[in-house]
Amino acid sequence: MYDLTGFQRDLLYVITGADQPSGQDVKDEVETYYNAGINHGRLYPNLDTLVNKELVEKGQLDRRTNYYAITDAGEETIQDRQEWERQFVDF
Repeated sequence: MYDLTGFQRDLLYVITGADQPSGQDVKDEVETYYNAGINHGRLYPNLDTLVNKELVEKGQLDRRTNYYAITDAGEETIQDRQEWERQFVDF
């Protein structure tokens, strides 16, 4: 996960916590967290990066709507990150 931007990491977390969200679903959730609008020119290239890194898979819900789902590699990446964070942050 060291090679992801903070934005890409946030997208990965949102996708992990949802059941095959559409791009719009991911956008809505991230906008709520950031309390700011996210344009499509920022969102979709970053989702494509996660797909290209095989952390997320992309499929079609219908002819206009794609869904995103976490892969095993994506789940492992998040688990590795959480273990690393626990070294420094103890709640």
